[in-house]
Amino acid sequence: MFRKVDQSPRIARLLENLSSGLAKRRGLPIVIGIGLIILAFIAALINLIAPAPFLQCVWVFALHFGLIAALIGVVMSEPLGG
Repeated sequence: MFRKVDQSPRIARLLENLSSGLAKRRGLPIVIGIGLIILAFIAALINLIAPAPFLQCVWVFALHFGLIAALIGVVMSEPLGG
């Protein structure tokens, strides 16, 4: 099953474009992660004032996706030429 994925020219082209794009903008995942963490902080503050289930979901997802994006950005900055 994975052999087809490994030999797919479409996936190879996608990875090549993603790699070259991130090499030019190494700090972008970190900035996106920080932005999501700030959004989570604002959502948590608003949720304290006016509790709502939607704000709780925004807080949880923004915080976790922000942390993952920032960590991936830190880890990938060195292999991409940091």
